[in-house]
Amino acid sequence: MERLLPVVYEELKVLAASYLRRERVDHTLSPTGLVHEAYLKLVDQRSVGWEGRSHFFGIAAQAMRRILVDHARRRIAKKRGRQFQVTLDTAAERAGAPPDEEVAAVDEALARLAALDPRQARLVELRYFAGLSIEEAADVLGVSPATVKRDWVLARAWLQRELRPEA
Repeated sequence: MERLLPVVYEELKVLAASYLRRERVDHTLSPTGLVHEAYLKLVDQRSVGWEGRSHFFGIAAQAMRRILVDHARRRIAKKRGRQFQVTLDTAAERAGAPPDEEVAAVDEALARLAALDPRQARLVELRYFAGLSIEEAADVLGVSPATVKRDWVLARAWLQRELRPEA
């Protein structure tokens, strides 16, 4: 890990900046801070046998997502009792940043999806959060690109249904 980080540091900062663009404007973490916190989590994973670039970035993205979700949950704890509704939008479609409640709700929905289909939940993390291509995600998951495409459609539809505000 000590030899790998200097090589991938700038790419991790780009990934962190991508995450933070989806967050609120007044977020206290900078891309550098998020990379450093993720690094601390990755260092603890000494037993991981890194299987290549895609695998590393998938795990790094997962660590960054968990840091941001934990941060959002801490903020929610300060604002208990507030009502909210959640929709699933891509970052490109979103005009503003998601509220902390939405970040937490997406994380909870992903946990429910993982209980039903762990591969689909992992795929959402790899595609949406880590920004991996269909081929890169297929490589990390050890399945064909056709399987990834099929799972991606199903996972997105399931999450959209779960996150749709009640009528």
